[in-house]
Amino acid sequence: MKNALSLFALIAAFPAVAEETRQLDAHEHGVGTLNIAIDGAEVAMEFHAPGADIVGFEYEASGAADLTAIETALAALNAPLELFAMSSAAGCVVNNARAELETEGEHEDHDDHDDHDAHAHDEDHEDHGDDAGHTEFHAEYALSCSSADALSEITFRYFDAFPNAEEVEVQLVTSNGAQAFEVTRATPVLDLDR
Repeated sequence: MKNALSLFALIAAFPAVAEETRQLDAHEHGVGTLNIAIDGAEVAMEFHAPGADIVGFEYEASGAADLTAIETALAALNAPLELFAMSSAAGCVVNNARAELETEGEHEDHDDHDDHDAHAHDEDHEDHGDDAGHTEFHAEYALSCSSADALSEITFRYFDAFPNAEEVEVQLVTSNGAQAFEVTRATPVLDLDR
């Protein structure tokens, strides 16, 4: 897994990907990003999507229906093989999955984690005010595949789960190099044959 994480770090070095990761306000509604690093049997994935694509809104959750929508979305995002179905012959299993919802204000205010406790935190985060205008779902996955050579495609069931999603921009890094793809609702299968 250490090598997969090294490859995954390479993805972050791509300026466009790194810039989009740092700035929530740069996202485009309908478009998510998926970074994939494959190293032998290990697969590391990082996914970002605008809140509007996942739950249909980007404002701060204000009622029971909003909170339920977020909880349901996080549960779905924590099941990566249901959203991004790998070739069954590859025998992939999830080792770790973590999904969260970030607001623009949280992301900007907490970039410097060294000084995280230096400012007061109110339970309601009122100090974030109008900065919380954009939300983004973020997920990280670690997978192992018993027959990684058989990993020939990924079917994006993500589009079935989230009707507002239209496209996913994919960055793929393997021992053979880096590639970029666009997967859309109309063409939801990513061909990985290399």
